[in-house]
Amino acid sequence: MEELVTNLKAIADANRLKLLALLLNKDYCVKALAKELEISESAVSQHLKKLREAGLVIGIKKGYWVHYSAKDEKLVTLADKLKNLSSFVDHQDNSCCKNQ
Repeated sequence: MEELVTNLKAIADANRLKLLALLLNKDYCVKALAKELEISESAVSQHLKKLREAGLVIGIKKGYWVHYSAKDEKLVTLADKLKNLSSFVDHQDNSCCKNQ
């Protein structure tokens, strides 16, 4: 459950969601991502740091540049956890209508 919360916090920003959407299609360096999102390179770096800490993206050094990509398997796991969200909750019969 804690990992799910961490992942959801990491994607709880419009720019980070846009970054993930771009990185699902191909690898990008910070400069290219900044140009695509029309935000500063330092802002992109901060967003990527949050996504890396959550394990949602990976950076690979290629020559002088670091190229980032989405970790597809991690995103699939996140999607599966969201689909099965009810399994994280203790199902007690506390419904308001049980006496009816």
